[in-house]
Amino acid sequence: MICNSCKKGETSVVDSRPTEDGNAIRRRRLCVCGYRFTTFERIQFRELTVVKKNGRKSSFDRDKLAKSIYIALKKRPIDTETVEKFISKISRSLEELGQAEISTNTIGTMVMEGLKELDPVAYVRFASVYRNFREEKDFVQFVDRLDVYKKR
Repeated sequence: MICNSCKKGETSVVDSRPTEDGNAIRRRRLCVCGYRFTTFERIQFRELTVVKKNGRKSSFDRDKLAKSIYIALKKRPIDTETVEKFISKISRSLEELGQAEISTNTIGTMVMEGLKELDPVAYVRFASVYRNFREEKDFVQFVDRLDVYKKR
């Protein structure tokens, strides 16, 4: 494993344990430069291909999914472990669909549904990018619809 600090591959595992959901192994590593970091080892059931709106295809990238979720949750009171569980749940759900190709629409919908339950602010943040609001009125209409559902 290459160290993020010194970029050398001379690291050793200091501690190894399963995650709470048992679907990954968390490893604490120590580099010869003294830098400590954590890696996760997960089972990949099948190779997934993401079909984008313009028809282009690319390999599913869990890190890319995680990055977008972490951006939506930035400065929100959600701990890292909860976020990682959420990301793992989305990844597993995608694999369990049994499809080799998955649309960005399917992924986005799953993330939005999960964020709606996890954190309403992150839900609105993610939706603003995912739904590609072009004008302020689009955003206002989306938020107004949320208030309608809460009043019921």
